[in-house]
Amino acid sequence: MAPRRLLLLVLSSILIYVSGDQQVLSAEGTKNGYLRRFGVESSVQWVFDTAKEHDLDIWHASKSFVDVYSPPEEPFLPADLAKLPHNTTAVSTTTPKHIGTNSEWNLTSLINTTFHESYHPLYEINSFINQLSNAYPNITRLVSLGHTAEGREMTALSISTGPYKPQNEGGKKKKRKKQRKTPGAKDGMKMGFVIIGAQHAREWIATATSTYLAHALVANKSEPHSISYLLDHFDFHIIPVPNPDGYSYTWETDRYWYKNRQILGPYTDCVGLDMNRNWGFKWKPNVKGGEKVTRPREPTNPCSHWYPGTRPFEAPEVNNMENWITTLPNLVGFINLRSYGQMLSSPYSYTCNRVPKDAEDQIEAALGASQKLKSIHGTDFQTGSLCSMLYAAPGNILDWMYSREAIKYSYVAHLRDTGTYGFALPAKWIRPTGEETSGLIDYLARFIAKQAKSA
Repeated sequence: MAPRRLLLLVLSSILIYVSGDQQVLSAEGTKNGYLRRFGVESSVQWVFDTAKEHDLDIWHASKSFVDVYSPPEEPFLPADLAKLPHNTTAVSTTTPKHIGTNSEWNLTSLINTTFHESYHPLYEINSFINQLSNAYPNITRLVSLGHTAEGREMTALSISTGPYKPQNEGGKKKKRKKQRKTPGAKDGMKMGFVIIGAQHAREWIATATSTYLAHALVANKSEPHSISYLLDHFDFHIIPVPNPDGYSYTWETDRYWYKNRQILGPYTDCVGLDMNRNWGFKWKPNVKGGEKVTRPREPTNPCSHWYPGTRPFEAPEVNNMENWITTLPNLVGFINLRSYGQMLSSPYSYTCNRVPKDAEDQIEAALGASQKLKSIHGTDFQTGSLCSMLYAAPGNILDWMYSREAIKYSYVAHLRDTGTYGFALPAKWIRPTGEETSGLIDYLARFIAKQAKSA
């Protein structure tokens, strides 16, 4: 063991090279993992396939680079990858020290509250949702979706000001006209918009942003970054923590845990499946190396981060969300918040060889939304189909929302950043990320309403 420890020390103190667009996150007394970026464009696909073959933890992949993470207990790359040029960043695996509060965050003000200044463990997020509902009882409703694999309750928040009310222009008496319905809605009801936080437990900024958006939707219209005026035409349905078990695990045990925490079988040591590959549209079990089979006798590699389970909707959390979402009326918009990469992606995820019939409208809306987001703090977002921006992934919630729930404007928003911090985005960026994402939601909602009105 001594030579191995010596080598680890040498690696951490001498061989770490930090490129101009990356930053060392390590600190004294912390345990470090290692994030390697392979940026030679000609070898990106080979790196991706090789990392997948070795069941490595791929944090992000694009056309120009692949980020591969190694935990402290397994810091070394396979020889065929180690010989390729790459940059290495030490990443702290220590959960930020959480200073307990009295859970009073002044939720009457979006701009003055302290809640959005730090990340919060699950019990504080639940407290926030309850306090927000108590502070705005006339427009919020808490919904119990069911329980997780470990028995935690899943909660959603619906925000609505009630039925659509056409405005009386100028207050003058006019000839009686047929009442106009909400654009795109049925029977005079408002349009529905679904937002979900991080299905992947370690994507903390996605969870934090979902709570910011909930707050922005109830905040006074006079406050900066409030989007409560959207409630004139929309009902919003938010699931801040779709993966409560996994999220809790990232605070208590493993900061970069990815999957849920369900037991997979009596003879399987590994725990959890990838919730975002467990939805029921084009679900397929992927075997090691990319070969696909229809009905494997034994599920392939349940220890993989991308393990999709043995059947669609096997994850109780995914099943709970699906059961609730199918009951929501007039759904026209959907955003799946994720990190990282700064991308706004439209269908499809399962294949790069098909283009949705609504692709032109989807991309037009995404381009406008990304420009609106950039106007807030200057953050650049790329747009395109999810498969073309990342890789083919069947069983994704994006494809299910678009193809099964017929939500034309369905998107995945990969939030900050582009790899400087990865999943360890500092808390000081929570509020700016929330503010610019509010701008993105604002643009999409207005675009949808305008398109539906002219239809």
